[in-house]
Amino acid sequence: MRVLDKFEEWVISLMLLLMTALSFTQVVLRYVFNGGFTWALELTTVFFAIMIFVGISYGVRVGAHIGVDALVKLLPERPRRAVAIVSVLLIMVYVGLVLSGSYVYVSKMAMVGIELEDMPIERWKVLAVMPFGYALVGFRFLQIFYKLVTGHISSLSLADEAADAMHLRAQDDAFETTGARS
Repeated sequence: MRVLDKFEEWVISLMLLLMTALSFTQVVLRYVFNGGFTWALELTTVFFAIMIFVGISYGVRVGAHIGVDALVKLLPERPRRAVAIVSVLLIMVYVGLVLSGSYVYVSKMAMVGIELEDMPIERWKVLAVMPFGYALVGFRFLQIFYKLVTGHISSLSLADEAADAMHLRAQDDAFETTGARS
């Protein structure tokens, strides 16, 4: 699992680095040398797509996705776990539908053989990130399902934006109080 964890982090970091470097280079070429690459925007879009589809899986792993769980948090542990299991099963159905649909779409694009507009790369080779990314998401939710069923966790790990906002507000208040005394 550590290899997959590191792979996700490495891909996301690399895509962000490549997007930034390519965009910076394009700006310098355009405004300093009055030139540029015709394919830069399309390649940046490819890097962004890869980052997003791998990033969805990463977000599931670290609990960064938001959800509406105020009512669920009020439940005792066993019902909360049952609701989480049903939720994960429904999510898995959705992931399966998107995975299946994206596989069909990529397969049809491979049969047609259309290339990207600005680069001589077949479009399906780039679009393959969709089923790959959703396969990763499915795997992450299978991990969560296993932890729920075995009792290692009792609810989904979701980002708590309200708690984060309150924590940041408390930090700001503390900073203002100590900053005013200085």
